[in-house]
Amino acid sequence: MSRWFGKKEIELLAPVGTFEIFKEVIQAPCDAVYLGGPAFNMRLMRKGYNFTLEEITEAVNIAHSLGKKVYVTVNNLLSEAEVEGAKEYLRFLEGAGVDALIIQDFAVLSLVREMGLSLPLHASVMMNVHNLEMVKGLQELGVTRVVTSREMDLQTARYIHGLSGMELEYFIHGDMCVAHGANCHYSSYLFGMSSNRGKCMKPCRWDYRVKKDGYVYPAEYPLAVKDMYMYEHIPELIESGICSFKIEGRMRDASFVLMLVNSYADAIDRYIEDPIGFDRAQDAQHLYENRKRDFSTAYAFGKPGLANINRRYEGTGKFYSTGRVFSTPTPEREMSDERISEVRTYLSGVTEAAHTPQQDKAAARLAVRVNNMAQARMALEEGVDDLYLSGDVFLPDLPFTKKDIESLCEAKGRTRIYLGLPRMMTELHFEQYAQLLGGKQPALDGLLVTNLGAVHAFKDLGYPMIGDSNLNIYNHFSAGFYGGQGMERVTVSPEMTAAHLGDLLTHSRVPLEIIVHGSPTVMYMEHDLYENTELLEPVGEEDNRYVDNDILVMMTDKGENPVYKDQHGRNHLLLSKEMCYLSVLPELIEAGASCLRIEGAPYKVHELQTVIRAYRQALEQTEGTETTAAEPVVLKPVFAGYTLGSLQFN
Repeated sequence: MSRWFGKKEIELLAPVGTFEIFKEVIQAPCDAVYLGGPAFNMRLMRKGYNFTLEEITEAVNIAHSLGKKVYVTVNNLLSEAEVEGAKEYLRFLEGAGVDALIIQDFAVLSLVREMGLSLPLHASVMMNVHNLEMVKGLQELGVTRVVTSREMDLQTARYIHGLSGMELEYFIHGDMCVAHGANCHYSSYLFGMSSNRGKCMKPCRWDYRVKKDGYVYPAEYPLAVKDMYMYEHIPELIESGICSFKIEGRMRDASFVLMLVNSYADAIDRYIEDPIGFDRAQDAQHLYENRKRDFSTAYAFGKPGLANINRRYEGTGKFYSTGRVFSTPTPEREMSDERISEVRTYLSGVTEAAHTPQQDKAAARLAVRVNNMAQARMALEEGVDDLYLSGDVFLPDLPFTKKDIESLCEAKGRTRIYLGLPRMMTELHFEQYAQLLGGKQPALDGLLVTNLGAVHAFKDLGYPMIGDSNLNIYNHFSAGFYGGQGMERVTVSPEMTAAHLGDLLTHSRVPLEIIVHGSPTVMYMEHDLYENTELLEPVGEEDNRYVDNDILVMMTDKGENPVYKDQHGRNHLLLSKEMCYLSVLPELIEAGASCLRIEGAPYKVHELQTVIRAYRQALEQTEGTETTAAEPVVLKPVFAGYTLGSLQFN
């Protein structure tokens, strides 16, 4: 089955959570379905959902007999322990004749290549594909379709499709996340349940209070976005070059999915039959009356602002197929001596035989990411090994200028200076950085890279590259993939549990960097929470407890998390506590960590200086290079306390 608008082929892609649902939906007027198997996908939270191997085989046979396609989601991050099982699963999927895999982890791409399989690959929304250079890079790797970033507007989609010819898949209806794809780590830090491994506990759906400038604002559910709704915009989707119209809903029941498929199929067919006379609103009331949340077109036509935030049924649990909420406000875990001992045990299991010669010879480096020139100058004076100039500068600080970079490079001494890139790079960003980097500054030591598009665009300029944490390196195959792209070092996923980190350190042959201190971004979003303080009237007065009053804070009765806006307008939600790995530093170094990073952006200069000195002294003690009997640096938390982050969990 296929649909055509002129020379444009259009696919209506339906979700199916179980085989029983599949048997009903496949008879409906969809062109393809997508489903998950027993493992390795992003819907692992509900027992009884997803398909057995036998059901996948039968589903493919039924769909093909009807002229329809089956795509299988293999779209979570793989741990080292899961790699062998993934290989077996991939062999099975090829034998079953599935039409494509939807993938997030570059380990899956590497395994498909290594095993000589002919499975077509689609880039999941969790790959967060958001620029032309990334699409070109994926094309060169053999990826045949991209599920676009949720934040991609239709004009950008049209631009990318026009210049690349890549098949684009776009969410047209259903549950959306407030954070950029694969850039939400909060569930991991709170529960040890990774949002990138199919186990998100949805802290975005909590009832928060917003606080800023000493006032409290009635934001209620400020991270809870509405459901995507593009029923009345079929013409714009087709005109933008979208070839696959994707409905979200693998956790929904058959009747709900069938309603959506029948409604959207009818609208698409009506438009194909009579585009001039097409009635956008026909039967729209039926969808509205049967909605779970309220509707929004999200980012399809630009930033939606507070209009994208839902109120309907929030906090009641009525949206979920299980009839319950996923989680309730939960405090970030404090460090304990018992847990520190357990983490040390995990890391001590990494064998010396697994280390590369380079790791054995070189001492661990200390890297610091800074937000402004005062922090940068202080870090140079303290003699850090690697200095990262942030590409996402937290306001009110200003971005690093060319003159700033030149000034720091002149004073760097033995420190290496790397220019950080924005997490999300638009076409404008590529033009700006190409202009800056094209006339190479010899004193700049390299780039801190955040996406495959930047690798594709800038690798021929000759700058050494380090992979940033949002690349979500979770296994040695993905580390090796980026190593093969020319990266000299990669930062491990912030979601690494203690056991998984030990396994990665054991197997990786690419030098690994670990964030050891600071309050890293746990939710990175296009949505601007600061609008709550601009458009709503305050309902009370209360000062922030740990950060300056001009910083927006998200509060529950379990704590408060600062939210910083960067120069691009993106919001960064941080931990309320600080990660602190000082107590496990010797084990990390012994296990083979190549570089230890401090996330310095939220600190005042003197606070960051104290942290740097504490880690420098600990490194010298661990490596036996300390030459003076200096008093130990007393390190006290700046924020709500210390935590081991995802290392709190196994």
